[in-house]
Amino acid sequence: MSSHDPVAPSLSGHLRTLGICWILYGIIRLIMAVCLVIYGSTATVMFGTLLNRVPDPFTLMGVFHFMYTVTIALSAVCGILGLMAGLALLAERRSGRMFALVAGFLSLSNIPLGTTLGIYTLVMLLPIAATQCYGRSD
Repeated sequence: MSSHDPVAPSLSGHLRTLGICWILYGIIRLIMAVCLVIYGSTATVMFGTLLNRVPDPFTLMGVFHFMYTVTIALSAVCGILGLMAGLALLAERRSGRMFALVAGFLSLSNIPLGTTLGIYTLVMLLPIAATQCYGRSD
């Protein structure tokens, strides 16, 4: 990439900021996963009290447990990917773009922080100009 290319200087500053944001986001998501595990019994009791007037409460409780487990797993995966993406972006590794794009896509469902960070990551790293900074990832 040539030095007069306007994409390179502007993207490098954003990558450092993006890396720091992904590290902070990863820590927040891991803390959230731990809290979901700790307060799982409380959430079960709270959801169970809502099921006293439905025809089949056991099926709904099973769905609740499945969705709660998926939420814990998604939170842990997003936290780990966020940490890996942040560290790789700060170290300027080629894998940083891939980790950040995957973490950004998976974090879109976490309103408002994950959505904001995910969209910003996809806008910054998905265009063709960003791939030129990282070269081919064959």
